[in-house]
Amino acid sequence: MHRRWKTSPRLVVTGVLAAVTLAACGGAEVTPSGSATTTTAGATTTETATPSTTLEISDSSANQLCDMIRPELSNFRVQGPTLGRLALNTMVHEWALRNGGINGHVLADKAMIDRVTTEACPDVRTETLTALDLPNLAAGLAF
Repeated sequence: MHRRWKTSPRLVVTGVLAAVTLAACGGAEVTPSGSATTTTAGATTTETATPSTTLEISDSSANQLCDMIRPELSNFRVQGPTLGRLALNTMVHEWALRNGGINGHVLADKAMIDRVTTEACPDVRTETLTALDLPNLAAGLAF
């Protein structure tokens, strides 16, 4: 008897993100040997990708994020902080994509997720922080 495996898109995305995260963590430190020279470069300025204004999130969008997180709370507890954080990160970016592609704003202002959930669903936020062992939701957003 053959059993057919069904893969949910969220599981696939989480797996891909886990692989990317592990690959990014695998760098080795290189210590140069031999002679070295010092090079001085001119001063350069860089601009960060911070949003110029605080993005306003509608109540319906905030509730949508809460509704995405709420059913995953038991999974967060079972999976533990490492896998749960990957799932949270995936969920937040999926939510941002659904709401006008605001992923850039989320990355530039990760605390936005804390502000939104504190106002819309403080109980869900608190349970998520406890399950994922986080000081705030922004700390759980890696990329």
